[in-house]
Amino acid sequence: MNYKILDMKFHGDARGHLISAQKDVNCPFDIKRIFYIFDTKPGVARGAHANRNSEFLLIAINGSCKVKIDDGTKTEIVSLDSPSKGLYLDKMLWKEMYNFSYNAMLLVLASTLYDETEYIRNYNDYVKEVSKK
Repeated sequence: MNYKILDMKFHGDARGHLISAQKDVNCPFDIKRIFYIFDTKPGVARGAHANRNSEFLLIAINGSCKVKIDDGTKTEIVSLDSPSKGLYLDKMLWKEMYNFSYNAMLLVLASTLYDETEYIRNYNDYVKEVSKK
């Protein structure tokens, strides 16, 4: 399964801390889109789709959440609970973010601009498509 936890090195002193995301330093792709998920109600899951062309870097910049990652044959769960850890997700991975803590904020960096046609939103369709590769 092509995902990995990345160390988002931070710089700081008595004034506070700063983390930057840079291609080939702690982000393996050119960043084309940035969005964040926040104010997620208890029991609500986000995601539940795969992307044919997009890579992602997910960072819990406040609070925590869990990410279920599925490649069509196996599933793994990653906990994100620190702004100094990023979760890289390659193309064609089914993802679901859930169990958001109170006041959680999940920052998502993407390698592509938004394109609805590259989304696979039905899990059975995803498994059929990924099994052909």
